[in-house]
Amino acid sequence: MAKNSNKTVYFCKNCGAESPKWVGRCPACGEWNTYIEEPVAPKNAHGAKYGADGTPREAARPVKISQIKAEELPRIKLPSGELNRVLGGGLVPGSIVLIGGEPGIGKSTLVLQNVLRIRSRRVLYVSGEESPAQLRMRADRIAGSHMDCECYLLCETSLESIFASMRADKPDLVIVDSIQTIASDELESAAGTVSQVRECAAAFQRYAKETNTPVILIGHINKEGSIAGPKVLEHIVDAVLQFEGDRNYMYRILRSIKNRFGNTSEIGIYEMKEDGLREVTNPSEMLLSQSDEPLSGSTIGVTIDGTRPFLIEVQALVSTAAYGTAQRSVTGFDPRRMNMLLAVLEKRVGFKLAQKDVFLNIAGGIKVNDPAMDLPIICAILSSNVDMTINRQVCFSGEVGLSGEIRQVTRIEQRIGEAQKLGFETIVIPKHNLKGIKRDGFTIRLVEVGKVEETFRFLFG
Repeated sequence: MAKNSNKTVYFCKNCGAESPKWVGRCPACGEWNTYIEEPVAPKNAHGAKYGADGTPREAARPVKISQIKAEELPRIKLPSGELNRVLGGGLVPGSIVLIGGEPGIGKSTLVLQNVLRIRSRRVLYVSGEESPAQLRMRADRIAGSHMDCECYLLCETSLESIFASMRADKPDLVIVDSIQTIASDELESAAGTVSQVRECAAAFQRYAKETNTPVILIGHINKEGSIAGPKVLEHIVDAVLQFEGDRNYMYRILRSIKNRFGNTSEIGIYEMKEDGLREVTNPSEMLLSQSDEPLSGSTIGVTIDGTRPFLIEVQALVSTAAYGTAQRSVTGFDPRRMNMLLAVLEKRVGFKLAQKDVFLNIAGGIKVNDPAMDLPIICAILSSNVDMTINRQVCFSGEVGLSGEIRQVTRIEQRIGEAQKLGFETIVIPKHNLKGIKRDGFTIRLVEVGKVEETFRFLFG
């Protein structure tokens, strides 16, 4: 009887670890029930023995590091300034970038919008999800009649066919939408499986490094919010960008999760329009309410996301519980941290909030994790509880500790500068946060508080 040559192994869907047999818990990442059985990739898989030009690959030889010529490769500037900011100044030649996000969030729109505005480079857009007619419809909506670019579409899902086209056309930039739809004929597993995603991404990585051509991969995310496919996919690429936002709102945030050539703390902000994505250069003015009428339960907080400071509106509503159990509803903020702040207000300031409903909302659909938002949140809750308004020309920034103290926050100069630039008259900050910092350049009034009680006395006497 002939022995079956098609061997199979088990892969972890979360991290890509291999095992000869099924195990309940992955020893690499610790997740349960993530192992699936897939055929083993053959040793002559695509790109393992052949270079990007199709010729046999020669064995690499070690080179002394001092003998390597240092070159400063010029970055490729993309039309979107926000995308260049997140990438660290533009695309690095030979790099491979992964852009992930929820379906319908705008990943393909962001990439296609930039591609259609590139005039001096030959771009190959590989689509495994849409037909040429569908892509043309979206391009007409985004760019209209201004499509005098060198962008070529290839609707294909076979890895071998894609590489044959790339070897023939020799593009300056390659877009793959999406990596989960591409499959190699050398593997028997279906597209989107762990082995296919890993092998295809590795093939594009080899092509990018050998030809010095940047490659942008578009990927989906799973229900847990991480990029679909194994974690090894994130290790293969040079940069991982996450495109996020609530589809019920018009704002989108592009974050850098990993970047070998830039800072991972940079973010880009976009606004979704009918004709594509518009860059938001001053998010503070977009996220603040334009109403002149003062309302209780509304405050302005100064937060920093990445290296970018901006002001955002916090809204709170405190009312008597209609039922026996008080409700706690939070949008855009950590609900556990809000419960901690409510406990501080009850224990340290004396407000009885256990039998009251508390609703908190960060305006604009933005999610914030900055501890400096503690102070504006408790001020909004206090304002709604006593039903007294807070001056719209006052903003807040500070972290609240369990003992009711206002703790210092980072980059206080940037926060004050942003509030001053937008015309605010007063900013409430933690005491001693400006120690060692010159105050001569600030024209805004600085109010320093050390306890929650001091903040309450300042606001309401």
